[in-house]
Amino acid sequence: MAQLLTSSEVLTAVGEKATEEFASTCLAPAQSLWTTDARKSVKLRIDEGCPEEPVTVHQMFKASAEKYGNLHALASKKNNKWEKITFSEYYQFCRKAAKSFIKLGLERFHGVAILGFNSAEWFFSAVGAILAGGIMTGIYATNSPEACHYVASDSKANIIVVENQKQLDKILQVRDRLPHLKAIVQYSGQLQQISNLHSWEEFLELGQDISDKHLDDIISSQKANQCCVLIYTSGTTGMPKGVMLSHDNITWTAKCASRVGDMHPADTKQESLVSYLPLSHIAAQIYDLWTGIQWGELVYFAQPDALKGSLVTTLREVCPTSHMGVPRVWEKMMEKIKLGISQCGYVKRKLVSWAMSVSLEASQRCMLKDDEKPFLFFLADILVLQKLRAELGLSYCEKFFSGAAPIGSETVQFFLSLNIRLYEAYGMSECTGPHFMSGPNAYKLPSCGKVVPGCQYKLANVDSEGIGEICFWGRNIFMGFLNMEDKTREALDEDGWLHSGDLGKIDEEGFLYITGRIKELIITAGGENVAPVPIEEAIKKELPIISNAMLIGDKRKFLSMLLTLKCCSNAETMEPTEELSMEAVEFCRQQGSQACKVSDITGRRDKEVYDAIQEGIDRVNSVAISNAQRIQKWAILGKDFSVSGGELGPTMKLRRPVVLKMYHEIIESLYKEASCS
Repeated sequence: MAQLLTSSEVLTAVGEKATEEFASTCLAPAQSLWTTDARKSVKLRIDEGCPEEPVTVHQMFKASAEKYGNLHALASKKNNKWEKITFSEYYQFCRKAAKSFIKLGLERFHGVAILGFNSAEWFFSAVGAILAGGIMTGIYATNSPEACHYVASDSKANIIVVENQKQLDKILQVRDRLPHLKAIVQYSGQLQQISNLHSWEEFLELGQDISDKHLDDIISSQKANQCCVLIYTSGTTGMPKGVMLSHDNITWTAKCASRVGDMHPADTKQESLVSYLPLSHIAAQIYDLWTGIQWGELVYFAQPDALKGSLVTTLREVCPTSHMGVPRVWEKMMEKIKLGISQCGYVKRKLVSWAMSVSLEASQRCMLKDDEKPFLFFLADILVLQKLRAELGLSYCEKFFSGAAPIGSETVQFFLSLNIRLYEAYGMSECTGPHFMSGPNAYKLPSCGKVVPGCQYKLANVDSEGIGEICFWGRNIFMGFLNMEDKTREALDEDGWLHSGDLGKIDEEGFLYITGRIKELIITAGGENVAPVPIEEAIKKELPIISNAMLIGDKRKFLSMLLTLKCCSNAETMEPTEELSMEAVEFCRQQGSQACKVSDITGRRDKEVYDAIQEGIDRVNSVAISNAQRIQKWAILGKDFSVSGGELGPTMKLRRPVVLKMYHEIIESLYKEASCS
C-alpha cells in the first residue's frame, strides 16, 4: 500500500515549490480518503511516487491565464464566422459569471447545473460556478424532465443554466419540485417572460456590484481536497450516482494524464480541438475543458447538430491538432469513408484499396519490430491517404483518441490503414477519466495502454489465466458518491482502492487488456463463465450488416443473441429508421437479396440474409473455446439500438439491463422454442 503523506510532508516533498500561496491554501482538515457529504474534505492520495503540488481549479486557471493570456482560448461560430477570445478574456468572463452566481444566491457547496450543448457559455458557467464556491454539474441534453429533476435535486442546484427553450421547458415542468432552485439562466434563443429567468447578457451584468475582494475571499477559502465537480453516471442500473470530484482530482488529472497523450503546452506549440461530445461526461470534460485550460489549448465549439452530420464540416474548417471520439463516432467516420470508396470508379477503388493495405501492413510491422516504414508506405500516404484524412477534416491532426467505451478491433484496423493510430484511454468517472492510456510511447494492440504515471493498479481475485478485477489508486480517485454511503463502500475497499468491476490482464510490458466486466459476465446454467464482449465483437467483425449484437445466457442452458441491422438515422432526431445503410444494402446484394429496409429482412425472413448471418455465426462458433460458448439461437430486432430508444447510454454504451427488460418476450421465445423442439 502506498504511504500517505501529511500536509507538512507534502511541503517537504515539493521542496522549493512550497510557495506562500500553497502554504496558505493547501488542504482542509480531513479524516478519511472518502466522504459522501459535498461539504466535507478528503485525504489526498499523495505518495512518494506522486508528490505533485495540490492546486485548486482557480490556481490552475490563473497560472494559465498569466502564461497564455494573449493566446486565443475559445472559438465560437456566429453568423457564419469564427469569433475567438483570449485566455485573459476567458478568465475575466469566468470571474463575471462567478460574481453573478453569488448575486443570485449561490450557496457554498450547492450546485450549478448546466443543461445544453457545448459552448463558451457552458465553460464560463462551469468555471464560474467553482470560483463562486459552488459545485458544477452537467446534465445530459438528452435527459428527460424527470432525469433533469433528479440531478438538480440531488446536487441541491441553486441555479440551472439552460441552452434554449427546449431545455428550459424540461426545467419548468419540474421547477416546483426543486426547493433549492433560485434562478434559471438561458444562454441561447428567445426568452420567455418568467420570474427569475435571465438571459445570458442580463446574467453577466447581475454581479457588477460584487467586489473583486468578495470574490477573491471566496476563491481563497477553497482547498484542493474539497469537492468542485459532480459527474452523474448514466444510470445503466438504477438511479444515476453523483461522482464527487475534488479540485485536486481535476487539476492533477488535467496536468498529468494528458502528458501520456503527448499534449503540448501552448508556449511550445498550441494544440487545437473541436468540442462536441457531452460535457456532462468526464471524458469530454477533462479533454475539452480542464486540459484545455491547463495547457493553453484552443477549443472550437462544434454546432449543436455535430453528431447529426455537421461534425466533419467543422473539422474540415478548423483542422484540429488532436481529436477525441467515442467508438461510435469513429465507426460513423469509417462508414462515411467506406461509402465514399464504394461510389468511386473501379480504378480509383483499386488504388485506395492498395494504399490502405500498404499502410495497414506497414503499421502492423512497425508495431511488432519497430521497423522504419518502407518507401511504398510514404508513396501511398502522399497519393491517397492524405486526401482521405482531409475528407474527415484530420489533415493536421497528430493525435487521435478513443474513450468512454471499448472500441472494436475492426475500427482500429481500419484507421491504421489510413495511417491513423487511435489511442485508447481506459478509466471511469470515479477516477476522473483516464487511468490507463495509449500514446506515442505506449501503443500496443489490442491493449488500452499503460497505467498513467503517478497512478497505481492491482488485479484482484486473479484466476489461472492471469485475469482479475482491475483496481485503481491515485490522485485521480474520486471523493465518493454524493449521499450514497453503501454505493461508495461497494466501490472503495478498506484500503481505499477503487474497484472497477472490469476484468483484465497485464502483460510483461505493463500493457492492459480488458477481457470483460464482472456484472456483464454471463454464468450459464451449467456454471460456465462467458465474457460477452469478445463474442459480440467477433460477430460484428464477421458480419458487416450487424450494427449491435448482445449475448444472452445468464442462468440459461445455452447462449443466444439479439442482433440489430445497420440502418440510416433521421438527421434531426438521430432515431434509427427503416432504411438499411449503404453497407448493409451492399451485404444483402452480395447474398442475392434485394432488401432495402429492415422489415424486408425481418418481415419476410429473407432467406439469403438469414442464411448468411447463420454462416457468420457458425464461423464464430467454430473457434469457440467450448460448446458452452457457442451461440445456439439468435433473433434480428426490428429496430437498431439508440440513445433515444434507451438501449444505449449517452456515450453509446450498451445498457444491458434495459435491453433485457425491453426485449424480454423475444428472449423468452428463443428459449421457449428451444425447449419445445
